[in-house]
Amino acid sequence: MKAIPLFALIVVCAGADFRSREKTWEKEIQGIEARITKSDQPKGGIVFAGSSSTRLWDLKKSFPDWNATNCGFGGSQIRDSSAFFARIILPLKPKAVVLYAGDNDVNSKRAPEMIYEDFITFQNILHASLPECQLYFICIKPSVARWNQFETQSKVNLLIREYCEKEPRLTYVDVVPGMLMDGKPDPNLFVKDGLHMSPKGYEIWTAKLREAMKSGK
Repeated sequence: MKAIPLFALIVVCAGADFRSREKTWEKEIQGIEARITKSDQPKGGIVFAGSSSTRLWDLKKSFPDWNATNCGFGGSQIRDSSAFFARIILPLKPKAVVLYAGDNDVNSKRAPEMIYEDFITFQNILHASLPECQLYFICIKPSVARWNQFETQSKVNLLIREYCEKEPRLTYVDVVPGMLMDGKPDPNLFVKDGLHMSPKGYEIWTAKLREAMKSGK
């Protein structure tokens, strides 16, 4: 059976609106590509992908001992990381990918089942080219600004968590308990917009991710 080219797989899996979404992010993707090229980033490290919570993460501060590259772009959904996989993730040939996305997907009224399928699509694209790569999914975070979406976020998280538990190359990183105080999002973990995180919020994520990687799953 003839192998399907990666680009064709991405176009099919990312959805019918691939072209329109591609145009939306083109300028930012070009910037990431340029940064990757100029930095001469060593291959075989850890790539952080996803939306603005990824993009704003100071990886040098949180993981000074890691060969980590930040490829996040603000406002993106899981399917956008799939669409641009070949351009901003694959060239780095990572041994591990850390993905945070899904937050904007829920906010755009995308159904939990569709977001779940988008995650599976990303995983399929990743492992079609990098079969040994470990994928760490940081679950959709509770936030002050989007607290009314928590029930839907939890449905998505549960679907993805159950899927990750069946696949050894997938690790679900649960940051939800550490971000709640008295059952609601801790405001100290967020900046003024109530959506993006403060340094204290990233401290929780950093600790949970380090714990997940140390455990080997």
